[in-house]
Amino acid sequence: MPSVPTTSVDLADAGLVADPYPVLAAERARHPVAWHEASRRWLVFSHAAVSAAQRDRRLGRIWVDHEPAEALAPFNLLHRHQMMENEPPEHTRLRRPVARAFARGHVERLRPRVGALAAELLDEVDAGSFDVLADYAEPLPVLVIAELLGVPSSYVADLRRWSQAIVRMYEPTRPASVVEDAVAAATDFAALVRDLVASRRRTPAEDLLSDLAATDLSEDEVVAAVVLLLNAGHEASVNVFGNGLVAMLGRGPLPDDDAASCVEEMLRFDSALQLFERTATEDVELGGVRVAAGERVALLLGSANRDPAVFDAPDELRPARTPNPHLAFGAGVHFCLGAPLARMELAESLGALRSRFPGLGLAADPVRRPTFVLRGYREVRVAG
Repeated sequence: MPSVPTTSVDLADAGLVADPYPVLAAERARHPVAWHEASRRWLVFSHAAVSAAQRDRRLGRIWVDHEPAEALAPFNLLHRHQMMENEPPEHTRLRRPVARAFARGHVERLRPRVGALAAELLDEVDAGSFDVLADYAEPLPVLVIAELLGVPSSYVADLRRWSQAIVRMYEPTRPASVVEDAVAAATDFAALVRDLVASRRRTPAEDLLSDLAATDLSEDEVVAAVVLLLNAGHEASVNVFGNGLVAMLGRGPLPDDDAASCVEEMLRFDSALQLFERTATEDVELGGVRVAAGERVALLLGSANRDPAVFDAPDELRPARTPNPHLAFGAGVHFCLGAPLARMELAESLGALRSRFPGLGLAADPVRRPTFVLRGYREVRVAG
């Protein structure tokens, strides 16, 4: 009987967090899928295996409340009712009204507004030296998603703070302070959304929050959907923009390639989401191994998006790369519902920055966040 492929890679190692790609490439060359005893789950490295897992309905998102459940109740409540943490038919019921609301044209309606917001933010920066994350990439997606939903702009600073506190819970290790901050953020976030939902049910407006408030979703489910949209819309956009911008500036001036094409390569080259977990609901063969029912698999998206079996010169950033079948937005029933918004927003914000500062360059060494699952920078200082 053949031996089971195993790996001892430490996803919390500081060197790997700083640059995971050499380690992931070496692991991927040895095995598409391997058992990781330390975390008691399978790690999935290859593009083919990650893509297959994303599409296999037998590998689902199965939410399990974080413990101690009573202390973490506010955090658990926001996730238990999210479409991302459920499988059909519950997933379908939770996703359908959000998808219908998105289909009403809210995203494309925002395109001119995104350009205007980008211009307003760039008007305020000091071209001599500014932090392109704090001054531009972070506030822009929060302003956009808040406007899409109909959340007053006065709450933007709170939304950023709450979102950042909640997503720190997704890392492999979490100190007590991170847990406390996440619970407090979840409590305050939910309270605001409940107030806004009640207001929209009394007086509807032309926004996504009114559309969701008018559905048959429960209040907890509407709150979970809104928080998911705000968190995903903020964190993913900021990290994709920061990671991609640093990579492009490392090559020289910003390329004049089509902005939409640049965005696809930004999504692929340095994945903002490195790991997405699934659980087997029955026995599954994946990448030549048998995953037993109940076992977890960790899909390593950054590894898949650098797979040389799919991408020519995968460690090179090529803004005009085509085709570009990256897996940054997932696939199958959990394909990212906000992908059209993210693509539009990133293309508009990159185009605005490039137009305003065609000679943009790094003004200091970028500072990475010490996180693996959500990969991004803490500070990126640039000069125009």
